[in-house]
Parts: sequence; structure tokens; C-alpha cells
Amino acid sequence: MTRPPHPEHGVEDLCDAGTQLYDRTLAEGRIAAADAESAPCLLDLGLLSPALDDPRHLESVPPALALHRLLRTSANRVADERQREVRLTRTFEPLMRKGGQPAAAPHSPIRVLSGVERINQALTEALSEAEREVLCIQPNSKRTLDRKQQAQAIAMARDQALLDRGGRIRTLYQHTQRHVPLVVNRYEQLRGDAQARTLDEITDRLIVVDRKVAFVPGDKDRVSALEIRIPALVGFFATTFDRLRRLATPMYPETVAPPALNGVTHRQRAIATLLVEGHTDAVRAERLGMNIRTAREHIAKLSATLGSESRAQLGYLIAQSGILKQEGTDE
Repeated sequence: MTRPPHPEHGVEDLCDAGTQLYDRTLAEGRIAAADAESAPCLLDLGLLSPALDDPRHLESVPPALALHRLLRTSANRVADERQREVRLTRTFEPLMRKGGQPAAAPHSPIRVLSGVERINQALTEALSEAEREVLCIQPNSKRTLDRKQQAQAIAMARDQALLDRGGRIRTLYQHTQRHVPLVVNRYEQLRGDAQARTLDEITDRLIVVDRKVAFVPGDKDRVSALEIRIPALVGFFATTFDRLRRLATPMYPETVAPPALNGVTHRQRAIATLLVEGHTDAVRAERLGMNIRTAREHIAKLSATLGSESRAQLGYLIAQSGILKQEGTDE
């Protein structure tokens, strides 16, 4: 039966068969040459050598001697590499002087930022250079209260520094955030040209600084972000923000309550829009930034207002009522 080929490896990765055979040879003093067929690496690596008085047997090279030899070989190899580095430097130094100083590597137009700490660092750097404005879309966050408070403290310091330099801040939230203490307290504490508006539905998080750099989530869990400095993309994000803001309801510094139409509140109209589109309660709640229970309470109130006795009838009555065709005030 043909023995399979022995795997190649270095002495620092000695195989199990070689380790066991070398250990046995150290204990017994010598072994038959035929016994080394299972571990030919020991001869190749110089850990076994033929016995002087009987070539049919192999003797172990003392470990201390083998280690000394191997370290000396390694040291010689390192010394050779260092000499090569010196020669390379001597060769390229005059060429580098002729070519002038190397150009600085251009800033990547899109960078992936991993981890909350790295994202905050990049945001802080961008806002420290801001001169005019920051546009921000802030969807309902699922982070814990502690994490929200920590993020709020960091953002407050950055934003106040911009406001103190004469810049302005424009933010879009979901309607469900209008009475959240962290959001309300933020605008009570900021000093300067800071304004906020709300919409039923908004995009995922977006921050645009001076219409030169934008930050968007890099993944679903928001543990990474993309820093974008491509003018066309940043301009697109800024234009999208401007158009959404014109449709939004003022929240700060002057709060405007969305009007009710025919007894149907603005929130119920938003629910009705998604209901006639056929979405589930879970999807409706997620898109409007509320929990399922609250969404169902709004549906129940809408049903009572329109006199509906079932979901199927509610969709019909919504269509007949015309509440989705009526336009509210200019927000």
C-alpha cells in the first residue's frame, strides 16, 4: 500500500508524527531508519541524523543544538534582509530627490466607518470644520435610553459649537418624536439658529455638513456608516432634504399642529394611507415610528369616526370619504 505524501511544513510547525517520533528518539537514543518513514520531515529539518557506527539507525540531534542552529539561520536571514533594505534605500534615495516630494494621497470620496466611536469621531471632525449649516434627518431610534442620552450629549456639544460660530441647524423628525423629552429638551437648551420639523414618514438617518460631506448608515443595525464626499451624491441628499422639509410640519421654534379634516386627525390620515395600500399593522407602525398597539388604537378611532364595522369596510369608507384627497395647510 502506497503511503500518502507527507505534508510540507516548517520546523516551527512540526507535525504530530514528527513530534512523537523525535520524542521517542530522544528517550531511546536511536531508532531504526525504517521507523522514520512516517515522519521524513525529521531528516529534512535536521532533527535526526544517521548514526556514525550504523547507517541503518538514526540518532536525534540534541534539542539545544538544533535550536541554536535554527536561530542562527534565522538571524542570518534577518541580517540579509536588512542589508537588502539598505541597498534599496541607497538605490531609490537619489531617484526620490529627482522626482520631488510624493503627492499626498487623496481623501477617499467614500469611507466606511465602523463602530460608534469611529462614527462619532468622523462627525466631530466634519462639524468642527463646518461654516454654514448642518442638515439632519433623525428617524425614531431603537437605542436604549442610556445610549440615547450619551449620543445626545455628544451631539449637543458639536451642534452648539457650530451655532456659536454663526451656523444653522435644520432637522427632520417623525411626528411621534414631537413630545419625546430628549428631543424637546434638546431645542430648549440649544442657543442659536436651530429649527426642527416633523413628518409622518422620513428616510433613514442622514447628516449633511455644509453640503460638502454626507453621512448615511452603512448597515441595517447602524453600527457602521458611510462618509460621502462625492459632490453629486451630497447635492442629491441635500435637495431631498430641502423638499422633505417643505412638506414637513414646524415643530421648533414655533409649533404648528397638523389640522384635522372631517373629524379625522393628521395621524389617522397617515394610518389610512398605509391601510389602503394593504400594509400590515407591523409595517404601518414601523413606517410611522410607533408601536403596533398605538397604530391599532388609531385604526380603531378611525373606524369609529367613519362608522366602519370591519377592516374591509374601513378601506371602502376611506376611499369614499375623500380624506386622502384633501390637502392640509401648507407645512
